[in-house]
Amino acid sequence: MSLNLLDEGYEVTCAGGSESALEHLCKDSGIDGVLLDWCMPHVDGLALLRQMRERGHMMPVLFLTGLADNVHEEAALTLGAIDFINKSRSLAVVLQRLALIIEGRKEAATPTPDVVRRGKLELKSASRQAFWDNHPVEVTPSEFAILRLLAEAPERDYSYHEIYELFRGQGWVAGSGEEGYRVNVRSLIKRIRQRFRTIDNSFDCIKNYSGYGYSWDALD
Repeated sequence: MSLNLLDEGYEVTCAGGSESALEHLCKDSGIDGVLLDWCMPHVDGLALLRQMRERGHMMPVLFLTGLADNVHEEAALTLGAIDFINKSRSLAVVLQRLALIIEGRKEAATPTPDVVRRGKLELKSASRQAFWDNHPVEVTPSEFAILRLLAEAPERDYSYHEIYELFRGQGWVAGSGEEGYRVNVRSLIKRIRQRFRTIDNSFDCIKNYSGYGYSWDALD
């Protein structure tokens, strides 16, 4: 994989395990993305991703693994992975998704309002922190991006596919069948609601437009 990426013009650094990966991440702040295996010696990929986020390494992470079941994919997305690619997929698919995610990260680097306020909600873009009624809400980078998208335009209904493209790249779908991406979006929205309801049981600001998508309650 590293040789193929080098041939495509990427600068590549390989790490044989979690310790060497974390050591390199501490030395190089210019990394655009991480391809991460799940099954590794001593510390698996999911545990490594958790350690990365705890240490403030927020660059996009793509899992490239032979584990194809939904349980593993959902666990990776919950911790903030951007993508989950089965090793059986072709190199062309890996290159396409990697390019889309790196391109999206560069676009995200353009200036945006640092703070979004909508009723009791406050989002701080620079630190990716969310607050509800002045209480911090723990959210993943993907969850934060969805919150900001909805809160910035509360009068708009966003489709499942628009929300999915926000954190997974454009031009392809996941899950089972052509509409499989809806499952991913529903899971993320469910987790976002649960996070806010641990603070406020009455939280009901994310509205579902049946069969279409979601919006932020404009009356909030």
